[in-house]
Amino acid sequence: MDFGLNEQQEMLKNNARSFLSNECPESLVRDMEKDSLGHSPELWRKMAELGWLGIPFPEECGGICGNVVDLAVILEEMGRAMCPSPYLSTVVLCGMTILEAGTEEHKSKYLQKIADGDLILALALTEPSAGIEPKDIQVHAAADKDEFIINGTKLFVHDARIADYVLCVARTRAGGEDGDGISLFLVENSAPGLSCDVLLTTAGDKQCELVFDNVRVPAGNMVGELHKGWAPLSKIIKVGAVLLCAQMIGAGQRLLEMAVDYAKTRIQFDQFIGVNQHIQEHCINIFTRVNGSRFVTHKAASILSDGLPGDMEVAIAKAWTSEAHEFVCTSAHHVFAGSGYTYDSILPLYTRRGKVAQLYLGDAAYFRRQIARQMDSWTLVKPEGTPLGLWDKMLA
Repeated sequence: MDFGLNEQQEMLKNNARSFLSNECPESLVRDMEKDSLGHSPELWRKMAELGWLGIPFPEECGGICGNVVDLAVILEEMGRAMCPSPYLSTVVLCGMTILEAGTEEHKSKYLQKIADGDLILALALTEPSAGIEPKDIQVHAAADKDEFIINGTKLFVHDARIADYVLCVARTRAGGEDGDGISLFLVENSAPGLSCDVLLTTAGDKQCELVFDNVRVPAGNMVGELHKGWAPLSKIIKVGAVLLCAQMIGAGQRLLEMAVDYAKTRIQFDQFIGVNQHIQEHCINIFTRVNGSRFVTHKAASILSDGLPGDMEVAIAKAWTSEAHEFVCTSAHHVFAGSGYTYDSILPLYTRRGKVAQLYLGDAAYFRRQIARQMDSWTLVKPEGTPLGLWDKMLA
């Protein structure tokens, strides 16, 4: 299979790089770390004008019917520039969930506004247990006539401080590991009983704690069927995981360029440090990890774009890329040595932001478990026709 970009995607990539080089310089990234919003509304508006915010949506909702590969192209360039924006939260995790499971009324009400840059959404998924599986959802929503009352705490909610609505993942009845009993609710950020506190994070981003204290939500704000919200959400979480990989690839590509340039220009002991075999090895290791990550990520994105489940491909991409990007950041620090740890260096920003992408929507350990579960379902057949579990065979 060919996982390369087509002509339109190459054009999108080049235009995105040019735009972000001009509109999202390093100074903006640093300023947004200190800014109360954490992103630039002006930049967000310009992204809307370019059509980026409507990529996955149908034309009647202001979109262009793009696929996951198109999104990966944009997210890779955003990762390269460390672009601070609620794109993943709004367009992908919430917008695509509404597209997947929402009613026609939901789609007409919210998707056009997202595409126009007039609406910001945040996905409230993670809780104090830090898990992202159905069994980890303990925030409870109880029916009360034509409303639901939500109680509980959500942690590490990206972009909640600036969101107009929060898409809350709540338990509406006891259920199993298959996601039964999980429902999705759009909650206005100004709803009585909902409090939002920004957390102090290593990355300097604006992750939040949300506390729901008898928050009332109209039944019409439920996205998808009652008790059946996990199935559509899990499909979009896979898309989000792949796009986080794309972000890390973009960041890794930039670190590769920085490391090679530094190795070719930094003089120490009267020679360029790039002649040192260890420095060369670090640059080569960065190159191989970035390109390996690009391959598995583009494969996963292509499979999801074709409408296939892609569970194994997504798990491989997120597990591999998360660990590879940590290795990339460490190797870049080896090349830059002490100068890469100063405040004036941008390298620590990539390292800190990279840690968020590695952990968000499932870390490497989580996705390795997903791989193991899928491998456990494989069977090997003996000559006499007796099926034998793969792990039993390996451990025999």
